[in-house]
Amino acid sequence: MIYLWIKYLHIGTALLSGAGFLTRVILVQLDHSAMKSKWVKVLPHVNDSILLACAIYLAVITHQYPFQQSWLTAKIVALVFYIVFGTWAIKRGKTKQQKAIFAGLALSCYGYIILVALNRSILPF
Repeated sequence: MIYLWIKYLHIGTALLSGAGFLTRVILVQLDHSAMKSKWVKVLPHVNDSILLACAIYLAVITHQYPFQQSWLTAKIVALVFYIVFGTWAIKRGKTKQQKAIFAGLALSCYGYIILVALNRSILPF
């Protein structure tokens, strides 16, 4: 029973992570003052920490580990790219155009992660 709760919490936090990222990208593009709010900076880290904790729990409980399961390895590699592109989309990009390009790359990685999770295949199509 706890497995299902953790699985659904993982799915929910994954969806919140993507929605939160997209929201922050839009706020950055609009130069919105909300981007300076403490909750906008802290909340994504809290959500992503819960997401990661759920992922680790699920991997341990199901005995499915990255580098043993190719689809989990693909998710981790894509996650690293998502984080790198995401930081450039929100903070490090020099221009709005550059930030928008990195946002598109990050969202592509996010979509790939979701498709890999749903299909449990590194080639989700």
